[in-house]
Amino acid sequence: MSSPKRRIETDVLNRMYVPYHLGRLMSDYEVTLVNDNSMRSPQMQEFYVRFKGPEETPFQGGLWKIHVELPDQYPYKSPSIGFVNRIFHPNIDELSGSVCLDVINQTWSPMYDMINIFEVFLPQLLRYPNPTDPLNGEAAALLMREPKSYEAKVKEYVLKYASKDAADEADEDSDVDDEMSSVGSYESGEDEEPAGNMEEI
Repeated sequence: MSSPKRRIETDVLNRMYVPYHLGRLMSDYEVTLVNDNSMRSPQMQEFYVRFKGPEETPFQGGLWKIHVELPDQYPYKSPSIGFVNRIFHPNIDELSGSVCLDVINQTWSPMYDMINIFEVFLPQLLRYPNPTDPLNGEAAALLMREPKSYEAKVKEYVLKYASKDAADEADEDSDVDDEMSSVGSYESGEDEEPAGNMEEI
């Protein structure tokens, strides 16, 4: 069986990257390495993929920038993925871009690769949202109570946040901050007071 580093090279270089000005192509996807890493560097494990909304869905016509980070243990451990520009969907956190998708978060298998994520898993998630397991409660409630209003709001977000211009702006924003959102990245300001005192308990 091949090593995780070897599998990363296979998935990332052989299946995803084709020489392309300021990025790479993976089938119909534009891929950009973080920090302009060379393709053979160990940091090739972090990149962005431009992802188009599936046709015949309210997401059609949208263009999202997806941040992908491959762990050292890939393919035995799933990649981290997140939407950089905003999207209105029950299973995607609107602010952080985190994705709630069982196949990535819980049932990942080394048999899957990056192509599966962009050609199967994400399109299926957008086509068939699961409002019973939401990261965005507002989107879930709207989908369950008023499906037509949900569809209209999705289309509004596509126009406002998922145009080519919005994806380009997300490119510029991510050049400034290439960190995925996490609880551990929160920094407390100096003028903030603690919520309570441990001695009082």
